[in-house]
Amino acid sequence: MGKHRRSGLTPAAIRDVIALIPAHNEADAIADSIQGLYGQTVPPQRVIVVADNCTDATVAIADSLRAEVFETRGNRHKKAGGLNQVLAELLPGLHDDDVVLVTDADSALDPGFVACGVEHLAKGYGGVGGTFRGGPGGGFVGHLQRNEYARYSRDVKRLGGKCLVLTGTAAMFRVQVLRQISRARLTGRLPAGDGIGGIYDTSVLTEDNELTFAVLHLGHQVLSPQGCTLTTEVMLTWKALWDQRLRWKRGAVENCVQYGLTHITWRYWGRQLLSMAGVLVTVVYLSTIAYSLALHSFRPHEFWLWVSLVFVIERVVTVRERGWKRMLLAASMYELFFDFLLQACHTKAYLDSVFRRERAW
Repeated sequence: MGKHRRSGLTPAAIRDVIALIPAHNEADAIADSIQGLYGQTVPPQRVIVVADNCTDATVAIADSLRAEVFETRGNRHKKAGGLNQVLAELLPGLHDDDVVLVTDADSALDPGFVACGVEHLAKGYGGVGGTFRGGPGGGFVGHLQRNEYARYSRDVKRLGGKCLVLTGTAAMFRVQVLRQISRARLTGRLPAGDGIGGIYDTSVLTEDNELTFAVLHLGHQVLSPQGCTLTTEVMLTWKALWDQRLRWKRGAVENCVQYGLTHITWRYWGRQLLSMAGVLVTVVYLSTIAYSLALHSFRPHEFWLWVSLVFVIERVVTVRERGWKRMLLAASMYELFFDFLLQACHTKAYLDSVFRRERAW
């Protein structure tokens, strides 16, 4: 057994794997996502594209690649709503030891993903997710995201696959767990979500984060093992990146508020507090520099130079998997302004939550 597994699921042989690809106008990416599933060393028995209000060629491409297509009906809740619709039809006909794999249409799994996920789910994990690399494109903003994702992947590996979130890029669940979630939403043990036992909570911005909370609060464990890797698209513009991160960060904050302080969420609350502490330190740091420059009294202090050296080393070492050229470049600390941008985004997410500003995707 993996060192992170808790009691909750009895180890069992996995039967079938059913892959779901939620898609809304994903004509540019859906083929790669489907081919990534067909190219698995252990391919899923079924590949179903959940076409939600598609007006482009997504459905036609899926048909041409022999994937099943489930078209949503009257869905107003985007990805979460579409997945709830297809799962409501699928789950009654599945065995407890079948597995549902959900992967974004803009993600392509590496060949060993499903085999690795099945192996760990068979051991008793409640959910298994992937770690991802950034895809090509996006110029400088894409480059920054690829560095960021490389650091995230490194952190997960160093922790032996222990992760905070089964990201929406790709995650696998035993059907038994999904059924438990549905029942728990109806009985009040978990947030009600759509109110009719839907697996995904349609009331939140980050349904993947909430679903991870749900799995953990039912006593199961989650893992992002080293063999579950994939490539996902990066945001191609600064505006798209800002919107994406604002949704992620506000969603994460509101998921914590939704569940309150529990034996599971205290770690997530801790990360939120650390993030805000980081924002405050940055504000003080920049204000101090600006003030001293304004008074013509700026001069480097040996202590802070050593502190800065630590940060430089951290930037260089953590991007090692992207090669020595990226490491050399990272030493210039050019990514500092990207960090400031993310901190500004985090601050806005907090303020939007506190003042209950209208949420938007």
